[in-house]
Amino acid sequence: MVAFGDFKPLCSDTPSYTWCNLFYKQLQRASDSTLTGKSVPPEAAPIGINPTCGIPRLGHDGSIGNIANIVACGVSVLFVLVLIVLCNRRKAAVGRIELRTFLIIYLVTLPLQLVTTGALLQQGSTALVALTAIHVGAVVALFWSLLANAIVATQVVEDGTLSSLVPFYIFTAISLGVGIYISLDIALGVTTVIGGVSNPPEALRSIALFVITSIWPAACAVLYFGIMTYIVLRVLNETRPMWYYILSACLFVLSQLAWFLLGRVICTGSNAKVDGSFIATVLESAAVGVLYLAWKSITEESWEEDDY
Repeated sequence: MVAFGDFKPLCSDTPSYTWCNLFYKQLQRASDSTLTGKSVPPEAAPIGINPTCGIPRLGHDGSIGNIANIVACGVSVLFVLVLIVLCNRRKAAVGRIELRTFLIIYLVTLPLQLVTTGALLQQGSTALVALTAIHVGAVVALFWSLLANAIVATQVVEDGTLSSLVPFYIFTAISLGVGIYISLDIALGVTTVIGGVSNPPEALRSIALFVITSIWPAACAVLYFGIMTYIVLRVLNETRPMWYYILSACLFVLSQLAWFLLGRVICTGSNAKVDGSFIATVLESAAVGVLYLAWKSITEESWEEDDY
């Protein structure tokens, strides 16, 4: 029976599920006999824990790594860089600095994702654990910054001022730190409160990691959508920007469905050459791009004023 916070189904049935890198190190340290099947030897092991299908590490069994997602991450980096430049040009737009920070954090997650899902580094290696931990922290901070952008859009505090930016950056740093700490504790077992091995070990249970990587992002996304819906429809009395927000939300949901539902199907069908992660990356980046268009559409007046 699967309990709340169990990662076993995700790590065995979802190819390239990033956070499994932490549990691989945990099991190596505390229950090495749990690692069987494709998870041994670690030199060739794909991402996951005893996965039903996974892309072997680069250079093993003719593998070129998770090449599709590597390319998708690379293209997405260029795409987000363009969004950052465009965002920076809109000097008078409300929430420009906060949105730019959100885009920069998303930009940081892309090369981290490229490495942590690319089947490039050996499972259980210190480098892979450290980069995965930073990736977790960046994702936690990313969704905080998303929610913070909605709060800024309410104009409770004036955007771009110290009263807005100081709390924004403080909570971003805290989010990053919490994500890194929890991740390293799981992999390295500094404490038994967070990083202790689950019972049984193969359950891969970590409520803390599940909350910050699944519950927290979902909650932030829902709150962001709710706040922006209120601002667009009730405060601005507009409808066109709302379609951008709806499209962005749909793309994000589809990206998660591609990762969790299509990953194994694509992996099996391609004989473990590619999986659903590249589709998820493309859809996530598209969602961010549409989010930028939504922000641009509600700040058109500021853009026009800046032209004169």
